[in-house]
Amino acid sequence: MAVSEFTVQRAWQANRTSPARWVLSHVRRQWVFLIGILIGALGNAGGAQLMPLFMGQAFDAVAQAQPDYGVLLTAAILIVVSQVVRAILQLGRNFSAEIIGQRLERDLRDELYASLIGKSMSFHDQQKVGDIMARCTNDVREINLMMNPGVNLVIGSSAFLLFPLILAPRIHPQLVVIPAVYVVLYGLAVWHYLSGLLPASRAVRQNFGVLNSALAESIEGVETVKGAAQEVREIERFDGALRNWRDAFVRQGKMESLYFPQLLLGVTVAFGVLHSLILLNAGQITIGDVVAYNGMLMMFGFPTFSAQFSYAQVSSGMASARRMLDLINAQSKLDENAGGYDAPMRGEVTFDHVCFDYNADSASLDICDESGAATLRDVSFHVLPGHTVAIVGQTGSGKSSIIKLINRIYDVSAGCVKVDGVDVRDWNLAVLRRQISIIEQDVFLFSRTIAENIAFGAPGATQAQIEAAAKAAQAHEFILDFQDGYQTVVGERGVTLSGGQRQRIALARAFLTNPRILVLDDSTSAIDSATEDMIQRAIFRAAEGRTTFIITHRLSQIRWADVIIVMKKGRAVAIGTHDELMQTSPAYRAIFDF
Repeated sequence: MAVSEFTVQRAWQANRTSPARWVLSHVRRQWVFLIGILIGALGNAGGAQLMPLFMGQAFDAVAQAQPDYGVLLTAAILIVVSQVVRAILQLGRNFSAEIIGQRLERDLRDELYASLIGKSMSFHDQQKVGDIMARCTNDVREINLMMNPGVNLVIGSSAFLLFPLILAPRIHPQLVVIPAVYVVLYGLAVWHYLSGLLPASRAVRQNFGVLNSALAESIEGVETVKGAAQEVREIERFDGALRNWRDAFVRQGKMESLYFPQLLLGVTVAFGVLHSLILLNAGQITIGDVVAYNGMLMMFGFPTFSAQFSYAQVSSGMASARRMLDLINAQSKLDENAGGYDAPMRGEVTFDHVCFDYNADSASLDICDESGAATLRDVSFHVLPGHTVAIVGQTGSGKSSIIKLINRIYDVSAGCVKVDGVDVRDWNLAVLRRQISIIEQDVFLFSRTIAENIAFGAPGATQAQIEAAAKAAQAHEFILDFQDGYQTVVGERGVTLSGGQRQRIALARAFLTNPRILVLDDSTSAIDSATEDMIQRAIFRAAEGRTTFIITHRLSQIRWADVIIVMKKGRAVAIGTHDELMQTSPAYRAIFDF
């Protein structure tokens, strides 16, 4: 089983060894409704087969020299009663299939979402958001449709194949031959049909994911597209993805057109008529038997025609299930370590010969990459609880990567990171992260109210606590300027707010969680000078009694740090106070000279 940063404990565990077993393990939980499908399918097929038998009896009754109208009336009544019962059972079958389909969609969507939330950042860095959204929406829906009408029709049509084999010998033993031959050839034809249809269905689902990725990327980057006047080029790129999806869909349609059982049905009915008439001419069966037998053969029409659609739906659903299961089963490099160290944090941080490479498998490396490709190489430092640390360096020197190792967004490739003397890999991951707050330059806000965004890390916070945190972050006044105040709904990613407003809300969110380690990753870059002075005082107060890491180029914030770490090409080339480094570190002086 794949490790995960976060897991949902369930009373049962789905079988994820294959797409079919995975879907079946969910379907079996709805066993009551599954029985309803089976009973309804048998009742529907049985009721359909009874009708030609009763009609055959009616023909024999009226074909006599003295017609027996009593038998005719009885046959008519039995036809009506059987079809009413059949309709009720068919309603139950369709209702059961719909319930299973809807619950299957709900449960699989829930399982997929929980799995995605539990994946590490190294996993998400390699995924396309549009393709993931396609799997979470369209692919899940395809599995619902696979169950109903797909599997529902497959089960129903299978029952229609069964009854002629049971009832035909009761008319005459020889009459079972043609239905038996049809069923065997039908099975072989469907197997050949599916063998070509499954790859075509997978191609359709994959190309739809690519199409959705292109759409999501264009919409998310629409400002960049417009700014560079590249609308035509992006439309052409989307059209290319659309053509690929269309071509895959056409190839699937061509495979569906090569459906042999339709021809097989015509041949079967022709031979059935011929065989029954030969037996009639030999005096071995009656005219009513001929009508009943050929009526039963005509019932093969339902599985023949419905299978072309239903098996295509099942094929598409299984292709979608495979795409979803690939995401769920994908290995994650981080383990939540639910039984790990979970004591209250003091805030002591140690980097011991740490190396890190975004492209490396942390589980397989135990030495530093000296080739120059690694993001961090042999970084070592020690921070006491309550100290403020400024990390400086040119762009790409590895400043933000250091921060992402402290709360295990990523794991080190070599060496170790310790918090309070305990390797972060030995901490309970949730406990570790709850005591660390990170405010990045690119602040993410949810499309929710301002109050909900501030209280995101502390959902039980009161309105008074939310407002106190906002005041500490110098956000209270501008929030009250909105018509709905703290109940104002911000746009997705906070696009309705200015950069400075977003960062102050993020600061308030961090203050509210009262972390033991506070990280500010260039978090005042979008704030004007007047506001910066107020926020800097707020940060200074927030830093009291907690370990604070500041990534910034602002000298005013660097000077009051207890420790300054100078990064250059992934290495910590100097560590000390501002005055010490100005005297001893050319790299540090170069930052300000630049």
